[in-house]
Amino acid sequence: MPRSRKLRRRLVGKFSNLLIGGFERWMHGKTAEQAERAGKKLGRTLFRVSKKHRNRALDNLKLAYPNMPESERKELAIRVFEHFGMVATDFMRASTRTDEEVVAHMEVEGREIVDRVLAEGKGMLVVTAHFGNWERFAQFARTQGKEIFAVARDLDDAQAHADVNRLRELTGLTVISRGNAARTMISLLRENKIVALLPDQNCSESFLPFFGLPTGTVLGPATISVRTGAPLVPAFCARLGPGRYKTIVWPPLEPVPDIENRIEALSRAMNDAIERVIRMYPDQWLWFHDRWKSARRRGLV
Repeated sequence: MPRSRKLRRRLVGKFSNLLIGGFERWMHGKTAEQAERAGKKLGRTLFRVSKKHRNRALDNLKLAYPNMPESERKELAIRVFEHFGMVATDFMRASTRTDEEVVAHMEVEGREIVDRVLAEGKGMLVVTAHFGNWERFAQFARTQGKEIFAVARDLDDAQAHADVNRLRELTGLTVISRGNAARTMISLLRENKIVALLPDQNCSESFLPFFGLPTGTVLGPATISVRTGAPLVPAFCARLGPGRYKTIVWPPLEPVPDIENRIEALSRAMNDAIERVIRMYPDQWLWFHDRWKSARRRGLV
């Protein structure tokens, strides 16, 4: 690696470490409501200064909600940035956020589905998304005696990756690196564990409907489900109000009947579940991610 690149990575790592450390100290001792107020301000600031992400969110919302007035789409986009600002500040409270707080402010829908699926002994593949506040759900699950293993891409900077994973592990979430995830996932499912996947990001494996548009969709979750027999269970953690959340668990997915290929049929059902929860809480999904990038490059959108 060139010397200049090594130096740049070292500097980025030190900056990330200082930023995350400073963020943690800023949130130390803050209540959930205080952290959310700071997060909303942070989100609005990012909406103003990050032209790239602001425009991507507005473009994606126009694709998904073509009949929504432009003024409403802008208001929704601002709320999206505010939401993820609040998620960030709440995440930085991970070292001081107590189990008692999380349990007291969490509603649950579908608890019995988790128990029923695990009773079958084949493990559970949780289908979730960059939506709501997933780390809160992981902490809540830990208080209920359920450990969650989540597949995630490694961050580019090793120090930032270590810092973020440290905070995630405080919530009870064990992160599996996406680079060698398949074998580990299969092993965990054979031990009847819960493995969480976030298949709502752009890819080019298959193009299936999402908000009525052909969308690059990953086939890995459905493939592993078919291979292992572990059901795909949609689960999300939605914000209800200041410091208040709701865990939503839906029954295992069934293949969409009008698609012959079972893996694509399950993947279509996965897209449908994620779209369903986004339509319920449209300001809590990552609209500034370039979800239709591959489809746009192929002229499908």
